[in-house]
Amino acid sequence: YIVLMEIIQVWNHNIDSAVKKISKLIDKYSYVAMDTEFPGIVARPITPSKPSNEYQYQTLRCNVDLLQIIQLGIAFADENGNLPHTKACWQFNFHFNLKNDMFAQDSIDLLIRSGVKFEEHEKKGIETSKFARLLITSGLVLNKEIKWISFHSGYDFGYLVKILTQKALPIKRKDFFDLLRYYFPCLYDMKYLSICSHKLHGGLNKLAEKLNVLRIGQVHQAGSDSLLTLNVFFKLKKTFFKGILDPKYQGLLYGLGISNQEKQKKNSFFFEDSTKQILPVILL
Repeated sequence: YIVLMEIIQVWNHNIDSAVKKISKLIDKYSYVAMDTEFPGIVARPITPSKPSNEYQYQTLRCNVDLLQIIQLGIAFADENGNLPHTKACWQFNFHFNLKNDMFAQDSIDLLIRSGVKFEEHEKKGIETSKFARLLITSGLVLNKEIKWISFHSGYDFGYLVKILTQKALPIKRKDFFDLLRYYFPCLYDMKYLSICSHKLHGGLNKLAEKLNVLRIGQVHQAGSDSLLTLNVFFKLKKTFFKGILDPKYQGLLYGLGISNQEKQKKNSFFFEDSTKQILPVILL
């Protein structure tokens, strides 16, 4: 069963049919694991203060605004972790042009070594505006019944919010989380779950190794990573949470804070909302 699992490649020519198939799945298979590939980190805000949730958000914001998504992987399961036969995972490949789009060279080199063919992304990649229209009508977003599963996913959700709104990300971190909660009412970040609950440190591959979960497909490609995220989530949930997750973990993004019911204290963030100031950015 595992060996035969197929990661379906989605390009501009077959995105309509792929989204239609996905829309038919989500009533039964409402757990959706997600991962993205993007062209690295190219800029950081200039600040005299030590890193904080707010600094991390401003770093995310300036990079997501400057860069373009390359891949999105989504994988599906029901509440018990059962997959929809052999077709449970789709990898959406977006338009990306190495001549025109900004990137970090080390990230592009890693993706090329992992099998990403950028000439295909340039010729037949999906336009984000088209993807946004299809995603909004698919039932995947704006739906509290869908449980989004991710791992250290601030940037992943940052790119999705940018795509869905077709706008730059909000300057204020709170406004970003308002949008996140609007489009993705129920989400879990496994990085937060694993560290805060059971002190399980390391990346997704390390966590999968600790839980004896095997990867299907190529590392550093979004489809394979989303499927691994899905399988690790259910193993983590069963092993450490007795199959039941406390609602307090919902809406948390590792490194950025909480999206639900966050109480902001005065002077708790480096950026004061009242100034509406954008700090200068240095390109790396």
